[in-house]
Amino acid sequence: MFDPDDFIQLSALQHMAFCPRQCALIHVEQTWTESGRTAEGRIMHERVHEEGRASRGDIRIEYGVGLRSLKLGLIGKADVVEFHHQPDGSWLTFPVEYKRGKPKKDDCDKVQLCAQALCLEEMLNVSIPGGALFYGQTRRHLDVVFDKSLRSKTEETAKLAHELIAAGVTPKPVYEKRCENCSLIAECLPKTLQKKRSVKSYLNRMIGD
Repeated sequence: MFDPDDFIQLSALQHMAFCPRQCALIHVEQTWTESGRTAEGRIMHERVHEEGRASRGDIRIEYGVGLRSLKLGLIGKADVVEFHHQPDGSWLTFPVEYKRGKPKKDDCDKVQLCAQALCLEEMLNVSIPGGALFYGQTRRHLDVVFDKSLRSKTEETAKLAHELIAAGVTPKPVYEKRCENCSLIAECLPKTLQKKRSVKSYLNRMIGD
């Protein structure tokens, strides 16, 4: 169990799963740049959180739900948590996370959503089999099953994020194609810094020879 003083933001898991250097830039160096993309995402989240609550038939909807997990050391907020009334009188908890763009090839968004589910399971003492990601660009929901594999990946990502943030060391950049979609590319400079290291390595090899 984690002490509340050691909690990290739940969003750090999404950053960690996408890129450890991005996670460190945001959560260690406190680096953040507002771009057109991030502004759209922020406005989307703010609008959702302002809704409060609503009911649609057998579904009760809560917006901007506070989350925490003593087990994983996480604190944050869920965009939407739906409670579906079941025939036996129970309620099925169903988290929904809103994203500005479109579904990603990796699991970083799914990890963030699964972390929300793990928080809710701990807080409410319930079992949550699945949730959904809503993407603003496609205007569609992507259903996510919280299977054993995703749960394990989420727990491991939380562990790695804690270790990274506690160490306070930002990993060196490794340029990949997905870097072009990162809002911190201008601060990270993956091409430039990686190239400098390559030149230094080359010179060291030449001197060594």
